[in-house]
Amino acid sequence: MSEDEREAAGEDANREARADVRLYESQLSDQGLRYDLTVPLARVAAQYDLPKYFKRYQIQPVWRADRPGKGRFREFYQCDVDVTGTSSLVAEAEVCGAVAEVLHALGFTDFKIRINHRQLLRAMMHHAGIDVAHEAAALVAIDKLDKVGHGGVLEELATRGISTEAANKLMMLVLTADGEQLFGFDLNQIAEGPKTPIKRVRKQITDELGLKALAELEELFDLLAATPAGPHIQLSLDLARGLGYYTGSIFEIAVPDLAGSLGGGGRYDNLVGMFGKKQVPAVGFSLGLERILVVMEERGMFPNLSIGPDVLLCWMEGTSRVEALRVAHSLRRQGVKVEVFPEEAKLGKQLQYADAPGVKAPVAAIVGGEELKAGQVTLKHLASGSQERVALEGAGEAVRALLRQ
Repeated sequence: MSEDEREAAGEDANREARADVRLYESQLSDQGLRYDLTVPLARVAAQYDLPKYFKRYQIQPVWRADRPGKGRFREFYQCDVDVTGTSSLVAEAEVCGAVAEVLHALGFTDFKIRINHRQLLRAMMHHAGIDVAHEAAALVAIDKLDKVGHGGVLEELATRGISTEAANKLMMLVLTADGEQLFGFDLNQIAEGPKTPIKRVRKQITDELGLKALAELEELFDLLAATPAGPHIQLSLDLARGLGYYTGSIFEIAVPDLAGSLGGGGRYDNLVGMFGKKQVPAVGFSLGLERILVVMEERGMFPNLSIGPDVLLCWMEGTSRVEALRVAHSLRRQGVKVEVFPEEAKLGKQLQYADAPGVKAPVAAIVGGEELKAGQVTLKHLASGSQERVALEGAGEAVRALLRQ
């Protein structure tokens, strides 16, 4: 084959490959990995007759086309809790309270639940003179305030076609009201009371939807005070949440040593209606499992759990393997983790194995002919060398007493 023929064949192969790619793209264009657990829930709520006030939790993997980094993964588990069928702010209070209780149980004490309202954000943009066509772009920019700072947000607003005057007016409202900083306002550290920041914002807002949103936030803060979330509430006027389906209150969990959030959520009253004829109000909160694990690992929050046995069962000459297994089973029924030395060997060799890597059994249970006749077992505390003979029934408590030494 000549060089020209090889080039022509190569071009033909490339054309065929490109045609295959286009074919597969057209066939797979409506396929994708699950982005979150909220949209699937909305589809179920639209398709089936669920109980009027339906509560559910769901833990499953989701996928994102993110650039991997600390606390940022392309595949991760979301832990969701949602309530459908009610517009009552009690639902918001309950999902926030549930998430706070989970974080308390894991050992977190310094987290903040940042709260804002989508309609308040729109009112703020209207006040600043930002038209509806630029609202989505402005929301994306505002949401980056904690990452890129005041100047970075102003720069992004400019690149998205928002005038300098409107951008400055919006940022002044996000950051201050009546000269008081409102970015990240810890409601529980305000001497005048947790509703004071809302009163300051109200002076700047005339939009009817914005005033309604402020009233909802006031009511929500009252309700949250009665839940485990109460001490962790933070009004954050920069919080926007990137997902477009939120319609009301929005939340995010922040901790000092993670640039992103541990989770977030909000109210999405119109999402179910996109998949059917009925409108079903809903609200939910989602925790990112892997992000929580990253922070817990860095903080040393995991307990030092023993993976080895509590007891190594040693059996003397004259004791059959059948008898040794019966003793081991009796101890296990009493809640003791037991490893049986599998071969016939001198007692010294068996005790030496108790200290081997991956075993590290603190107690040896020694069984010989005398113990079997008396229905007893000898327990040896290997660190101190002390030992005692106890009845096999009830030996579990004796083992636990030795483990506490």
